[in-house]
Amino acid sequence: MEVVKTRLQLQGELEARNAAHVRQYNGALSAFLKILRTEGIHGIQKGLLPGYFYQSLMNGTRLGFYEPIRDVLISTGDWIGGQGAASTGVGKAVAMVTSGAGCGMLGAAFGSPFFLVKTRMQSYSPHMAVGAQHSYVLRGLWKSFVHIYRSEGVAGLWRGVDASMLRTGVGSAVQLSTYDASKNLLTKSGWFKIEGGDGGVALHFAASAFTSFFVCTAMNPFDVLSTRMYNQNRTADGKGALYNSVFDCMRKTLGTEGPGALFKGYFAHYLRIG
Repeated sequence: MEVVKTRLQLQGELEARNAAHVRQYNGALSAFLKILRTEGIHGIQKGLLPGYFYQSLMNGTRLGFYEPIRDVLISTGDWIGGQGAASTGVGKAVAMVTSGAGCGMLGAAFGSPFFLVKTRMQSYSPHMAVGAQHSYVLRGLWKSFVHIYRSEGVAGLWRGVDASMLRTGVGSAVQLSTYDASKNLLTKSGWFKIEGGDGGVALHFAASAFTSFFVCTAMNPFDVLSTRMYNQNRTADGKGALYNSVFDCMRKTLGTEGPGALFKGYFAHYLRIG
């Protein structure tokens, strides 16, 4: 689903809504089947190795630091409205969101070079290309790093990191702060009561489904921007061929494609994180 999501988010990039253009993919299922048919199993698994490294770095940082930072914020609540104010109510929610967003952004910064190569691997297709194409990714992860380093320097490995930090910061803030809230709300509803238990697997599954919906909805616009920032080509002077910053990317995307462009690949995204 990650490959499908990436291709859908790049399809029709900066093309006007009323412009006539050929759509390579007509939704998540269409994209999945076409990629499988033309590129095989390897095609729908592109970017798997950098994806593993990215998830290890990002989630290791995000989840490892979340609780300690959250607990510090809760125990020192002066900044929210008085000593101990963060231990209850709105203050606790603010501490959870702040910790989630901060840890997510930190994790995204650490893992950004892997996300960069992953995105370019997944967008590349000799059969049904969408977006900029980077043929050097055929040489593998480590040689892709070498190519980017030699052509763009160390900074090139962190191109698009600002978009990725926004993406993961928003997603982490929503995920880490809404799961417990969703579980508590569902528990109070009485739908998942089990004698002597905590609601069982069904409760956790339902809470995860609710959380995934909120995460996907909040995160998808930034995910689209991140994909486009990572995948764009560079000019001779090292600037982005299409976008100068994540905010420039948002402005141009909204201006040419409309608000719906920020939710491209939504269903594939939900299936991936759900």
